[in-house]
Amino acid sequence: MTRPEEPLSSSSSAAAGTQMVESLGLFSATTLVVGSMIGSGIFIVDCDIARLTDSPALFLAAWIVTGTMTLICALSYGELAAMMPKAGGQYVYLRESLGSLWGFLYGWTLFLVIQTGTIAAVCVAFGKFLGVFFPAISSTHWLWHIAHVPAIPVGPMVLGNMDIGVNTANLAGIAVVAFVASVNIRGVQFGAGLQNVFTVAKALALAGLILLGFSIGRSGAALAANFGADWSQFWRNAGWHSLHPVQVGVQGPIALVGSIMVLAIAQVGSLFSCDAWNNVTFAAGEIKKPRRNVPMSLALGVGFVVITYFLASTAYMMVLPLHGDAHGATVFARGIQYAAEDRIGAAVLQQIFPHFGGYLMAAAIMVSTFGCANGMTLAGARVYYAMAQDGLFFQSVGKLHPRFRTPATGLVVQAMWTTILCVSGSYSQLLDYIIFAALVFYILTIMGLFVLRVKQPDAPRPYKAIGYPFLPVLYIVMASGICAALLRYKPQYTWPGLILVLLGVPVYVLWSRKSVRPVRRAGWQ
Repeated sequence: MTRPEEPLSSSSSAAAGTQMVESLGLFSATTLVVGSMIGSGIFIVDCDIARLTDSPALFLAAWIVTGTMTLICALSYGELAAMMPKAGGQYVYLRESLGSLWGFLYGWTLFLVIQTGTIAAVCVAFGKFLGVFFPAISSTHWLWHIAHVPAIPVGPMVLGNMDIGVNTANLAGIAVVAFVASVNIRGVQFGAGLQNVFTVAKALALAGLILLGFSIGRSGAALAANFGADWSQFWRNAGWHSLHPVQVGVQGPIALVGSIMVLAIAQVGSLFSCDAWNNVTFAAGEIKKPRRNVPMSLALGVGFVVITYFLASTAYMMVLPLHGDAHGATVFARGIQYAAEDRIGAAVLQQIFPHFGGYLMAAAIMVSTFGCANGMTLAGARVYYAMAQDGLFFQSVGKLHPRFRTPATGLVVQAMWTTILCVSGSYSQLLDYIIFAALVFYILTIMGLFVLRVKQPDAPRPYKAIGYPFLPVLYIVMASGICAALLRYKPQYTWPGLILVLLGVPVYVLWSRKSVRPVRRAGWQ
């Protein structure tokens, strides 16, 4: 039994008498936040945001909304991280505030979709951009084509439309999955060292892109199109009474929505790009002085990324016009809205350096996706370890490697499922469901902050959420509004995610019944 004021420890009874080692400092914790957040999204999603908003002001406003929400959420999580600096992070917060079922549903969704789907996507993206340098590596160069699953309309959704098998691009991605898993098995310091190197490299690459956009890439024609001499172009289509066409579902009717609603719908891309900041909480059991360093790394890392993303999107507008022609013959004519294959980062560098810009961006994205895959691989296995400690995942996953003191089995299981997603091609559709499911769990976790303030008013809180209760309430309101907008206008992003979450309920019931360990309930014991 622990004292009433002590939080439960997911690692206090680690198998074989081993304990996770607190070996990561503030810098490594911060690079884990930054490295997990920055993948390939910032180089791609701006095109869809530009098409949806059709306004320079709303285009940048989408990033301001995302940055504000993400920062509020991260600062609120800091209180929970300081209270419960244990392996498992958000899984533990949900378990202790709302109950073990909610913790399990989060871990279930994380394993099934959120973590593994994102790792699969960024690893395959690595392979595709490696093909820029080695043309034999391509998603169309099949080594073993098993089957093509045709598109199947299901209500507002379209399922299928994917190829199953091994091509040279996803084979390269699978190699990355295996490599980063093996590195992280050998010790958290190995994985963190790799993370530090690649996070610094990707931060420098993004900084270089921003500087190029604001300096030699700056185009008078783009500035005139996006801002205008009197800023009239900047505010175009951004008025309170402006209407924006949005297609409901995949094949539904076109609805006209106001500026606030279109901003909410546009959050799918920007929030996806800013996600995974919470991964540092998963590895809290291996961070030095976690009650101080985890909240601080959240504030520093998230703050750095949201500012960088805003500056990168602004830099894009310095080089290319927001509005473009889908059939334009040049990069400039296609604009941000219709950059080739939505690769806006590549389009910007190609505009600046016509002969080798594409190679520069391919190298930058390879660095970015590799670092993202490594950070998410390191962190994700700690959640499954905490679940296994509670009897809610395979028992072997709850054991640490006797020599390296890492959740080696969890890393292997995560890599195996990620590989299956790579081969199946399903990760691309799963990514569509991530943001809605993630938002639901973020809302629940922030609600848990209020629950714990009531249930455990005297629990030690070395750090308290800034702006409590107003900022956490603001986040819940904003996130709930976005969820409602997506349910109404983008059901293809919502209902599949909800179904995946709810499928975990019977799994929880079965697993908790057969568990040889008592499933922990909410509250301190």
